[in-house]
Amino acid sequence: MSNKEQPIVLGRLGAVYGIKGWLKVNSFTEDAEAVFNYQPWLIGRSGEYTSIEVTEWRRHSKSFIVKLEGYDVREQAQSLTGMDIAALPEVLPELAEDEYYWRDLMGMQVVNRSGYNFGHVTDLMETGSNDVLVVKANLKDAFGKKERLIPFIESQIIDNVDRESQTITVDWDPSF
Repeated sequence: MSNKEQPIVLGRLGAVYGIKGWLKVNSFTEDAEAVFNYQPWLIGRSGEYTSIEVTEWRRHSKSFIVKLEGYDVREQAQSLTGMDIAALPEVLPELAEDEYYWRDLMGMQVVNRSGYNFGHVTDLMETGSNDVLVVKANLKDAFGKKERLIPFIESQIIDNVDRESQTITVDWDPSF
């Protein structure tokens, strides 16, 4: 299964709430409530997922709680604590041409305007002010780098993201 077809982790099930099988929800989506828009949920660990239906959810304090089909008592729900909440890529909304899901950027080659190949994207980080590409350097990097952190700031550092050629062109000095 390619990276583009694998379920996307949207959150994690937290502690049990009450005695009727409710669980706390830790959402990883930008808008925390949006985690409930992506149905059906796939829950699991280590890439092993099972489809499950959300029967009810509600805001609780500053977070959310959820009731899942077939989990009606505290002891049953306890077995789900800590499991990832995921969804299939096709339930995510289509993005504008100049927008990207992080998973779309994973594995892309990063080159600068002069054609210097920095390596490929292995991860992304959210820093608050902007996202940052984590780029694993090529084995024979001319500057001896193993990894680079390049801010994902469009029109300042990111010149172009070419999905077809799987290349991100940046305005970045190779010695950084």
